[in-house]
Amino acid sequence: MSGKTPERQTGQDRTPRPGAAKGAPGRWLALSVLILAVLLVAVDATVLGLATPYLSEDLEPTGNQLLWIGDVYSFVIAGLLVSMGGLGDRIGRKKLLLGGATAFGGLSLLAAYATSPEMMIATRALLGVAGATLMPSTLALIRNLFPDPKERSVAIGIWGAAASAGAAVGPVVGGFLLEHFWWGSVFLINLPVMAVLVLVGVRLLPESKNPDPGPWDLPSVGFSLVGMIGVVYCVKELASHAMDAVAIVAGVAGALSLLAFVRRQLTLRTPLLDMRLFKNRGFSGAVLADLLTILGLSGLVFFLSQFLQLVQGRTPLQAGLAELPAALGAVAAGLVAGAAARRYSVRAIVAGGLAAIGVALAALVLLSAHTGFPVLGAVLLVVGAGAGFSFTVTADVILSSVPKEQAGAASAVSETAYELGAALGIALLGSMVTGVYRGFATPAGVPADVADAAHESLGGAAESAVHLPRGLASELLASAQESFVDGLRIACGVGAVVLLATAVGAWFLLRGQSLQTGGDETVAGPLAMDDGECRDERWDGGDGDTDREHRGGGGDFGTRGQGDHGGRPCGTPESAARR
Repeated sequence: MSGKTPERQTGQDRTPRPGAAKGAPGRWLALSVLILAVLLVAVDATVLGLATPYLSEDLEPTGNQLLWIGDVYSFVIAGLLVSMGGLGDRIGRKKLLLGGATAFGGLSLLAAYATSPEMMIATRALLGVAGATLMPSTLALIRNLFPDPKERSVAIGIWGAAASAGAAVGPVVGGFLLEHFWWGSVFLINLPVMAVLVLVGVRLLPESKNPDPGPWDLPSVGFSLVGMIGVVYCVKELASHAMDAVAIVAGVAGALSLLAFVRRQLTLRTPLLDMRLFKNRGFSGAVLADLLTILGLSGLVFFLSQFLQLVQGRTPLQAGLAELPAALGAVAAGLVAGAAARRYSVRAIVAGGLAAIGVALAALVLLSAHTGFPVLGAVLLVVGAGAGFSFTVTADVILSSVPKEQAGAASAVSETAYELGAALGIALLGSMVTGVYRGFATPAGVPADVADAAHESLGGAAESAVHLPRGLASELLASAQESFVDGLRIACGVGAVVLLATAVGAWFLLRGQSLQTGGDETVAGPLAMDDGECRDERWDGGDGDTDREHRGGGGDFGTRGQGDHGGRPCGTPESAARR
């Protein structure tokens, strides 16, 4: 007996091809198209924060609706990323990417002309559906375009730098648009990017998919969507101290749906997500680090623009420029992260980056309305650099831990961690800021209806103050701003604790991991996982060397193979494996 599991065979020739690691011709041009998709998502995410004060004045959302506008995109995208990653593996990642980009552009047009908070929330939810097709497709295509590990690390660094560049360009362009046009114009900048992406991508991008993927399991899609949205909604309501029967039912239903999803994946011949990937310590450690990192950063990311504009009185353009150091730090760090991880170690770069973010967030506990740009810019530069090092290396870890056929699903797990962390962070830390803010003392003489509006959000306080006498308006705004800054400081302090704890966890979970060094990438049968269980597919990490004990193990990020765990083909006796 061969020991192989027949129903798991993909039908693909596993024999390494000479020169396979060199990748497809024109791969760098294709990467430039993928970067456009990253820019599309990054710009959209950053401009929303800048537009929030103007959107609040026009649509007049409640504080709760404002949070939903911010986090419903993350809720939906987190629930669909795994499903869309699996769909791309089946129908083709290029097809999914271009279709999603087209939908994203059309929905951005709807968001620009939203006439109510409810319409904006619904449009943002649909944008989440379209957005779920983009990021997993880009990373999966990079995995297939760049089989050479060193080239792939460079490509991932450029991919991450593009996301950071989008975060840098978005606020500046958005600030310019907000100063000269209405708030809806910030969504329209997606349209030209989408148009170029689709028109050029049709010609330059190669198609990539699993040659024998099996069906797209609709019950799994439903379990994933209901589970993620239900659990995150429950957490959001709990954090806002508004737990009721609906939230409890949603939380229980979500937890049961996720359990059903996991159980179903374990029984399917071709699951949407191979749950055994999580037995790989490097893969799991990288995913967990991503989730907790963005969770800890969400309070700062979501409320920084409001602080700069509504507390410090900056224009949207000035606010965008003030946030620029974070993006510059992330771009610079992302481009050198792969080389740094090879020179030192994966865990040193990831843990060091996370610790740097934690220290920077701790410094923001001293934030005040009078904090100057040099201090704030230096702190944001450290935050950006830490994130650039951490996210770039963990993305490389995750992609390199799976064979090409599962690249879509693995990329989706990475993006799910990011989006779920953002949703939970906005729910937990955002609700924390909102809760502290609503406790500010209302000055005597402020009418009850004005006071109620002012306590909904800082934007509401600014709008309400317009209708008051100058002295009373100044007093109301000062009290509201002080309370808002108190909430933001607390959120940054909690985020610092989360990031420092994550740095410690990453140091232990990523021990022994090292980046691949190059050579042909092979996939040659089953391999034991970290716990000794057999995998149905084995790859040697891209360097043609299955004995990596002399390098400290884990040339492919936790699939430590024949090096430090004695990985062996399924069905091979231990004694034979030792020989």
